Amino acid sequence: MKPAITLSLAAAVAGIFAAVPAAAQSQAPIKVGFMLPATGTYANLGNMIENGFKMYVNEQGGKLGGREIQYFKVDDESDPAKATDNVNKLIKRDQVDVVVGTVHSGVALAMAKVARETKTLLIVPNAGADVITGAMCAPNIFRTSFTNWQPAYAMGKVAADRGHKKIMTITWNYAAGNESVKGFQEGFEKAGGKVTESLTLPFPNVEYQALLTQIASQKPDAVYAFFAGGGAVKFVKDYVAAGLNKTIPLYGPGFLTDGTLEAQGQAAQGMITTLHYADNLNTPRDNTFRLNFAKAYKTNADVYAVQGYDAAQLLATGLKSVNGDFSKRDQMLKAMGSATIDSPRGKFTLSPAHNPIQDIYLREVKGINNEVKGVAIKALADPARGCKQS
Repeated sequence: MKPAITLSLAAAVAGIFAAVPAAAQSQAPIKVGFMLPATGTYANLGNMIENGFKMYVNEQGGKLGGREIQYFKVDDESDPAKATDNVNKLIKRDQVDVVVGTVHSGVALAMAKVARETKTLLIVPNAGADVITGAMCAPNIFRTSFTNWQPAYAMGKVAADRGHKKIMTITWNYAAGNESVKGFQEGFEKAGGKVTESLTLPFPNVEYQALLTQIASQKPDAVYAFFAGGGAVKFVKDYVAAGLNKTIPLYGPGFLTDGTLEAQGQAAQGMITTLHYADNLNTPRDNTFRLNFAKAYKTNADVYAVQGYDAAQLLATGLKSVNGDFSKRDQMLKAMGSATIDSPRGKFTLSPAHNPIQDIYLREVKGINNEVKGVAIKALADPARGCKQS
């Protein structure tokens, strides 16, 4: 009789499980792979992105779409030469479901190439390389940050509106810097200005003195600079130490002063920048976010924390649409593409190329804040040049 009872029990149990959806049967965690800088000039930026992402997950009780989240990490070292090997550690070795990264545009380009080839879900929480949601766009590649073009184009319009006619630009000679300068030039020259010279130095070189001497000798109306992290700290301080700020205003996208103000100190005061986030937006959503972030991590949130937070929000939207069943990829990707993200920066949607359509704020440095002064351009969509995705 015992075998018969065992068979009956087995049949009953099998019947129960057959009636349960596959997603509910599988309680395996969703594997999230962070490929972010943990060392070097961008280390703090990577840390803020990771903290923002994890804070949103923690707010949901540690689950997205009913699934536990398991984290894996690789330091990308901001080194494009190591990017392919590093992202494959997450995809092939750790077999992650989604990759989140990164900061450096050159590294992100290599990551996007691998994501396209392997069909791995990639969410970019910072790197603004235009081509990622341009010619390299794909159904499985999303961005919760910006393109290099967006804040730069907006600043070009602002600089022209402020009466400047001739401007010099300066940046690191890499994808992010070159695209930012190009976006600024497009916006500035469309509004009647002229970029007279574009100065560059190798990434992550911070020996600016020779280039600052060139600026002093040419006396442009203003300077547009793209630097971030430790490089931005030194550039702003060196610019002021050279006395250039007294006669030649310095402009840039918000990365020049985001996450850097305490280190820049007095040198950054009064600087005007453009970005998709600002301090003291004073909306209920942002106020709650900033308070919770300060409590959790004992530091003030910045744009990088917001972008990481929204990367988790976007993933949550996809997982919720399929009740946590990651195998329903097409349905999940469609839901992510049509999402409206209730971001601390303000609600945004995604373009067909999967890049945020968002307000670009005009900001002014006051103390240790990038205070909002207004909106430079509302609901600015990147042109997504070369994207064939419909």
